[in-house]
Amino acid sequence: MVRTKALRKIFIATLSLFILLFVITVTSHEDIAVVKTNLEIEDIAGINIDSIYLLNDRGLLVKSKILLSDLSEKEKIASIINNLTVGNSNTMVDGLHGVIPSDVVIRDIIVGNKIVTIDFSKEILNVDRANEKKMISAIVYSIMDLNCYDGVSILVEGQNFDKLPNSGEKIPLILDKGFGINEQYDITSRNDINKVVIYYLENIDNNIYYVPVTKYLNDDRDKIKIIVEELSSSYIYESNLMSFLNSNTKLLEYREEDNVMYLNFNDYLFDGNDKVLEEVIYSLAYSVFDNYDVNMVMFEVNSEKIKYIDINDLP
Repeated sequence: MVRTKALRKIFIATLSLFILLFVITVTSHEDIAVVKTNLEIEDIAGINIDSIYLLNDRGLLVKSKILLSDLSEKEKIASIINNLTVGNSNTMVDGLHGVIPSDVVIRDIIVGNKIVTIDFSKEILNVDRANEKKMISAIVYSIMDLNCYDGVSILVEGQNFDKLPNSGEKIPLILDKGFGINEQYDITSRNDINKVVIYYLENIDNNIYYVPVTKYLNDDRDKIKIIVEELSSSYIYESNLMSFLNSNTKLLEYREEDNVMYLNFNDYLFDGNDKVLEEVIYSLAYSVFDNYDVNMVMFEVNSEKIKYIDINDLP
């Protein structure tokens, strides 16, 4: 009798321990799944976070985060395309959406001479007119942000994709960020047109996202002057976009030397706590890297170095 009670206690204790371990294991697996599918992944030591450009509810392409660690070159590219495809909602958060038609199939991916060639099925031609340029921008920007390639070539059923399917607009056979993204035109003549990419910010469900805008302006100044003026201006063309750069910030001096862009500002680069906001640094750095062929941005205040950003260290 005593032995039976003892065995029963042992059995109950063992069963309780098993149930507890099972619950912990399941919870742990669920947490891992969230980390891998949530595009708002925080930077974790030892894990590489890459970028992907998704549509927000207002039709702008937004720079989001994606985990592509431990994948081969082709697997990373395939994963990017998969996440850019409509209907793959398990990886989309905060109202962000893919832009490639849902029934598109990747026929082949070829990587060589720093060019990525992607051969799509003919269903890619079914993209609607409003999204055809955005689709190309999303593909090109997402792949180019891997910082491994010089260009992207798109094929459809093995044939060159050299014009947009609805508008018939011609596009280059080799695409890069010069193709543009979230284009905005502020021009009054055909003279002195300057194309500048500027990174603004958008708050979506209390998460900050970077939004690149390719601006076409009648302004022949150096691009960095336009970038600083636009980001420090109280007027931003899109009401939901913003910049944290103080309106009193002045670019005192700038120079490009040995693949480094040096930017020397006045004291207003600092916030009220004598610090530089991360959002300010990254908005400027992203904008510089998209407009200049440099690998690093050095930030100075009154000629004193305060921070540098390497292109490979961007979040």
